[in-house]
Amino acid sequence: MIYNRGINSYNIFAENENYEYFLHLYDKNISPVAETYAWALMKNHFHFLVKIKPKEEVPANLSGFGDLTGLKPPHQAFSNLFNAYTKAFNKRYNRHGGLFERPFKRKKISNLVWLKRTILYIHNNPVHHGFCSHPLEYPWTSYLSCISVMPTKLQRGKVVGWFNKKAEFVTQHNEILNLKETEDFLDIIQT
Repeated sequence: MIYNRGINSYNIFAENENYEYFLHLYDKNISPVAETYAWALMKNHFHFLVKIKPKEEVPANLSGFGDLTGLKPPHQAFSNLFNAYTKAFNKRYNRHGGLFERPFKRKKISNLVWLKRTILYIHNNPVHHGFCSHPLEYPWTSYLSCISVMPTKLQRGKVVGWFNKKAEFVTQHNEILNLKETEDFLDIIQT
């Protein structure tokens, strides 16, 4: 899992166009190097559950990578995303300086139980912060992509499969979660 927030909990998304642009940059920079299983964008922070692709699956013509012998580490793709978004955000809102805390945080998820809990945690983050009462009501998570039939780059089949079927995926998202336990495991400091 990858997560970060604005410096001093500064809002990193001010309007819908910011969320959309961030997701556009995410697709451009991260989709070539990682599979995405879940995500949530909140006003001052974000969460992504990803799996870095093996070198063999990264396109050889990826911008800035040259051939695979010169492949940059995956964290460079995240750095490119954060730098590009910060530059655009600063220009739009006439500000300067850093936008995100450094370094971004990572947590390895190594078993199915915690993988599912992390997905539930990510999708319920807007509920936890009082933006809505159910993930279905919040547009800036991957929950809607998971229950939709629309095309997506999200690894929807794998995610729903971890819950055995779509009905169980929805049922578990309807249950009240112990977010504190998951936050403690992920070492997340909420603001």
